[in-house]
Amino acid sequence: MSTAVLEQLAHRLVIAGFDGHEAPAETLELVRRGLGGVILFARNVSSPEQVAELNRQLKAAAPGRLLSSVDQEGGRVARLRAPWTLWPPMRQLGDLGDEALAHEVGRVLGVELKACGFDIDYAPVLDVDSNPDNPIIGDRSFSRDPERVGRIGAAMVRGLQALQVAACGKHFPGHGDTAQDSHLELPRLPHGLEQLRARELLPFRAAVAAGVETIMTAHVVFEALDPGVPATMSERAIDGLLRRELGFNGVVISDDLEMKAVHDRFPMQEVVERALNAGVDAFLACKELALQHEVVGHIVRAVESGRVARARVEQAAGRMLHLTMNYACQADAIDPLTAARVAGSANHQAVAARFAAAVA
Repeated sequence: MSTAVLEQLAHRLVIAGFDGHEAPAETLELVRRGLGGVILFARNVSSPEQVAELNRQLKAAAPGRLLSSVDQEGGRVARLRAPWTLWPPMRQLGDLGDEALAHEVGRVLGVELKACGFDIDYAPVLDVDSNPDNPIIGDRSFSRDPERVGRIGAAMVRGLQALQVAACGKHFPGHGDTAQDSHLELPRLPHGLEQLRARELLPFRAAVAAGVETIMTAHVVFEALDPGVPATMSERAIDGLLRRELGFNGVVISDDLEMKAVHDRFPMQEVVERALNAGVDAFLACKELALQHEVVGHIVRAVESGRVARARVEQAAGRMLHLTMNYACQADAIDPLTAARVAGSANHQAVAARFAAAVA
């Protein structure tokens, strides 16, 4: 395999973020080189028309199809605010326990996201809210009951994916019992595998059964599983639990590599190599252009040095290509006027009102 071909494959394994309401020239150049996807944040958003045009511009620059993604969970994690439909925290949906409503919420999310050119929603959160001192999950979780998290999460997965928006279950194998924020430090959990299987893994098992297309890893150490190793870098967590035990065959996406849980504690070359060997297929690098280029370079060097098998990178790139061909809309399918009409439509507001009224 030539270096040029390897670089093409490596670009496909990166999902990149950037600043601003327009795509920077440097990001467009990455897209032209075959970048796997982009992720948009509130910093990239001003209106439905603008977001649709931004996604159209990015997709038009790609040599093939490009995946566009966003964190649109509802509650406090929603990059798209009014005039898009606003949702209460997902805890309230879990409290209702209504699978039909969860499916409808997923469907409405999917309609609004697809109209703006998005192909992946980093939702639902499948963490079980088992620790009241958790600073990052809380009411983002559907419930403290793992069975309920699984039922409602699986219904939302089906609703989103019915609209050709790939769902992403997160954060595998579970971030709900930590007392630390992995954006700032490396959480460690001491409990045993029996508890992990009985609680944290149940919602992911339900989502896999529902056909969830992507799963995001947690930068969390489960000491009983792989001492000292964050799940993102753990072969026992990704290949062992997720792939072999739960039977997941879709795309595994790392949580953001800029988070201090990994960025400040491990050399990035080691993070990338160990994550690839563990079974991660795509890397989120949500802001820094230098890191995005660095990850591509690390993938290439890892293969050329023999530390990562070429077949593993080809497998990851193949999974990303399969996801892209099944979910990524093309530039000419995005209409900013349609995006403006769909965002926060009366029908969608009625679903949100039904949700809020039922909770009240």
